Amino acid sequence: MRPVPAPANRALGAPDTPRSLAQLKAQAAQRIVAASPGMTYGGKVPDVLLAIPVLEVELNADGSVRRVDVLRPPRQAPDTVQLAIDAVKRAAPFGDVSRLPRPWKFTETFLFNDERKFKPRSMDE
Repeated sequence: MRPVPAPANRALGAPDTPRSLAQLKAQAAQRIVAASPGMTYGGKVPDVLLAIPVLEVELNADGSVRRVDVLRPPRQAPDTVQLAIDAVKRAAPFGDVSRLPRPWKFTETFLFNDERKFKPRSMDE
């Protein structure tokens, strides 16, 4: 019996099926930004950042979020961790990852400015 795919975030549309972990990470960053209008910034990252939480996102085979772990909480503005977790959950699902090597995980670094708007670091890679 095949797993039932997670419903696509209607505002974002159905995600592409990632063919590599690099493609998964790039698509995830794009979906995180698209799912968080008014909460992100583009362009150059400021020289001084408010907070830099780092998350590890583990997925189910259908691309839905299984678990989010905080790898590096920021020293200041600890509320940004929950903002980042919520952004990941809003952006899911991330596409069928069942054909990718396990574990189905990626890390994302959230670069928060003084206005508490973020930019996923992967957007600059």
